[in-house]
Amino acid sequence: MTARDLPPVRAVRLDINGATRELAGDPARRLSDALRDELGLTGTKIGCHAGDCGACTVLLDGVPVKSCTVLAVQADGCAVSTVEGLEQNGKLHAIQQAFWDEHGLQCGFCTPGMLMTCSSLLAHNPKPTELEIRESISGNLCRCTGYVNIIKAVQNASATLQKEAGHVAA
Repeated sequence: MTARDLPPVRAVRLDINGATRELAGDPARRLSDALRDELGLTGTKIGCHAGDCGACTVLLDGVPVKSCTVLAVQADGCAVSTVEGLEQNGKLHAIQQAFWDEHGLQCGFCTPGMLMTCSSLLAHNPKPTELEIRESISGNLCRCTGYVNIIKAVQNASATLQKEAGHVAA
């Protein structure tokens, strides 16, 4: 195969954390690499390059995806949310604050992917059960915490979001 056999490079437009950005459209470039190398969004961690660990999880049109398994050109025209976009106007997202409060992080390597997965869970299911939390994070590996405090953090964030929305926790 020669360079002439490769598809042409074209620009890729993404809505990254609410801002439109344009990337070089290298057809073989992973979304995770484009986010880190081209946009400097290093919160997206690279763990396994195979979709097994979940450290690179971002939201693609609101759905958690392992960005090492998505080509940047596949995300053309999509909204991409990274851990850098969770904090708004100097205020941590409830899931970030809960991870801090409940000690849901240790080394921090898995934390960005966990935060993105959990924020999506809470956006779609504001009051998940422990089983639903466990199922949601099952694709994100953590070697430090044992998951107990991560589950507590999601429960804490759920209660906080319910309170902020004016719902009484049962």
